[in-house]
Amino acid sequence: MSTSSLQLKKLLWVGPLTVLSAIIGVLIVRILAVTILRPNPAPPGLGWIFPSILTFVFCTGAVLVFALVGRLSKNPIRVYLIISSIFLAISLLPDITVASAPIPGADWPYAITLMIMHVVAGVITVSMLIKLTTAKNN
Repeated sequence: MSTSSLQLKKLLWVGPLTVLSAIIGVLIVRILAVTILRPNPAPPGLGWIFPSILTFVFCTGAVLVFALVGRLSKNPIRVYLIISSIFLAISLLPDITVASAPIPGADWPYAITLMIMHVVAGVITVSMLIKLTTAKNN
């Protein structure tokens, strides 16, 4: 029966690659959303800079949490999946409230686009961190 263990030293290259991949994923969603929805440019969430910076900050935080959980937990993958799922759910709350905010262009299509961006960044981050740092032991 094989088990798996984390190789946290790989985070030196997996971490930056993961953050960059998440930013690219978010910007692809942004391009598609702007092309399809033609949103009001007033809210900053569908610009280039705002999503890139926030994705960089939060995905870097996710990498650091992954490293911490990997070092301290006996079952790091399970613990990290729980933590990341909770944070993803929490990250959707402001997007839901923005749909009713008195901001030009902040409607449900805009809010749903932001939620898709969060899910894309989360799925990329979690899957890359786990897949690229886990080694199978026989």
